[in-house]
Amino acid sequence: MKYKAVLFDVDGTLLDTSEGIVKSVKETIEHFDLKRPAEEDLLRFIGPPIEWSFEGRCDVHGDKLKEVCSYFRDRYSNHNLLMAKAYDGIYDLLGYLKDRNIPIGIATYKKQDYAEKLLLAKGFGEYTDHIFGSDYEGKLLKKDIIKLCIDSLGVEDASKVLMVGDSNHDANGAKLAGAPFAGVSFGFGFGKFGGEDINEFEHVFYADKPMEMTALFEEE
Repeated sequence: MKYKAVLFDVDGTLLDTSEGIVKSVKETIEHFDLKRPAEEDLLRFIGPPIEWSFEGRCDVHGDKLKEVCSYFRDRYSNHNLLMAKAYDGIYDLLGYLKDRNIPIGIATYKKQDYAEKLLLAKGFGEYTDHIFGSDYEGKLLKKDIIKLCIDSLGVEDASKVLMVGDSNHDANGAKLAGAPFAGVSFGFGFGKFGGEDINEFEHVFYADKPMEMTALFEEE
């Protein structure tokens, strides 16, 4: 088999998490009276570590940044997390992979506890118990999270593990981890923010709908 396992990002790949994240960002900005990004830029908070977004887009630094991020996490995890919705066809794709006995893992920049709470609540525990998110210290990069997930799945050759995601973080993380990458167009990254073109990144496939990904396995 060409691929021995498949890893998925969460935000913009498995789930449309925009409503809960943007709501939490707006609540945080209003609470601290922060510099407000343009409305279209609020979606850019989705995916990368939240510290990066508040620092770069709201000009918050140091201890204030820690306070802001702590408030955001409370609003998101305790109030708005479960507003996420699965993309049409994503459960069908996971079921297809499961039926073919292809192990599935989750590698996300979401904090580990958020990821587990959200994914289990949305039924993804039926397909995998290999869920890896980021740490609260912000030390783990996407490549590190992908490597941890690959190790957990017990695959020694990273080139046999397909990483599926919607952004440059996923594409670059996969490349640095030695894993092939497949992009999706329905998330928050490629083609959405001007200049982030899938063709700028190494990839083996690009899907407009989840079930299109099955072509990678039907060709075997």
